[in-house]
Amino acid sequence: MTTSEIKMSQIVGGGYEEFWNCQKRYRVLKGGKGSKKSATTALNFIYRIMREENTNLLVVRQVMNTHRDSTFAQLKWAQERLKVSSLWNNTVSPLEMVYKPTGQKIIFRGFDDVLKLASTTVSKGYLNYVWIEEAFEISDEADFDLLDLSVPRGKLPPPLYKQTTITFNPWSDGHWLKKRFFDNTPDNAQVFSTNYLVNEFLDETDRYVFEKMKQLNPRKYDVAGLGNWGISEGLVFENWRVAVKNIPQEDEYKWKSFFGLDYGYTNDPTAFVAFKANPIDKELYIYAEVYEKKMLNCHIAQRIKDMGFAKERIRADSAEPKSNDDLRRLGIGRIVPSVKGRDSILNGIAAICEYSIIVAPNCKNMIRELSSYVYDDKRNERGQKLPKDSENHLCDALRYAFEDVKFFRPEKPQRKTASVQDISNKDLNGGWDI
Repeated sequence: MTTSEIKMSQIVGGGYEEFWNCQKRYRVLKGGKGSKKSATTALNFIYRIMREENTNLLVVRQVMNTHRDSTFAQLKWAQERLKVSSLWNNTVSPLEMVYKPTGQKIIFRGFDDVLKLASTTVSKGYLNYVWIEEAFEISDEADFDLLDLSVPRGKLPPPLYKQTTITFNPWSDGHWLKKRFFDNTPDNAQVFSTNYLVNEFLDETDRYVFEKMKQLNPRKYDVAGLGNWGISEGLVFENWRVAVKNIPQEDEYKWKSFFGLDYGYTNDPTAFVAFKANPIDKELYIYAEVYEKKMLNCHIAQRIKDMGFAKERIRADSAEPKSNDDLRRLGIGRIVPSVKGRDSILNGIAAICEYSIIVAPNCKNMIRELSSYVYDDKRNERGQKLPKDSENHLCDALRYAFEDVKFFRPEKPQRKTASVQDISNKDLNGGWDI
């Protein structure tokens, strides 16, 4: 028994003993990225089911089809980590896990079908455990209540007990989870907070990511790093400053220019932005802009030509295909539509927030937008706040163009070495590196 406990502590690591042993009705865990909260929860449930006959687990996320690459994969990893994979039968159709010796199950459902979720049952034992992963996605507290009234259900024989485990990243302090469980914790609940600092399995490169985040985006570090509640009010972008960026010649290979265009006319300005991005050091330098109302497409094309960017790849608003075609006809041949879709705005903002932004002093409209682009009270279906659709035209153009940054892979130029023949034909003082 002692040997088993020592082995488990080596596998699981520290920082979660109280969470691991908690038996209250609600076990609520918020934490930053890299805090091993999902990994520890998965290990805990595999361990519990194998030790506690007649227990079963329901795993829930907002969208059912997100399980396979998240919770399902995490629980498979936990089986391998505990060296018990041979005792489990894992299938994807249906998506479930069966503990072979007893027939106990782990089943997966989504809040996108609440009625089906509420009718979930098992044929062997009791459905006494529920794990809601990424619970911040659950924007409607009523959906949680419906699940809570339905699963787990029934009277359990001792020593079994009912428990709902809730894990999430605390992106906004306006979420119902904070008010319900953290502001005034019920007697039948226990809350936990964790972060990457308790994860002894991270290496130095992992920790460096958080240290850079701390420097470049303190607000994100406070939430994603330290696991504190995100502030629901404030600027969309805080990681910027005004300066002239001088790029040393030896670092030029790290940088590449990108261009974005957001159309406007009467009420909204046409907004064009040019910036350089350095994905190695996570830096971004905005150095040119256009910000003007009542610009016809011919005027836009001429302005881009005058700035010397006619042959560049430009990401433009996909909602204006006719304007994009016009610009191609007018000599701006590398116009491509922006990438849009579900969460494209929030994902684009999150990607930009990874960078330290420098804005040239001549880009006065970009400076103004970055100073006033704030989050609204509106939320998406996962409870995330959305930015206000105002003071964002250059920011939108920036976001369109940033889609191409992720495909840029800087390569350091190879030092040129002279051959014997080269030496015979060149002045030794002519600049060869030998």
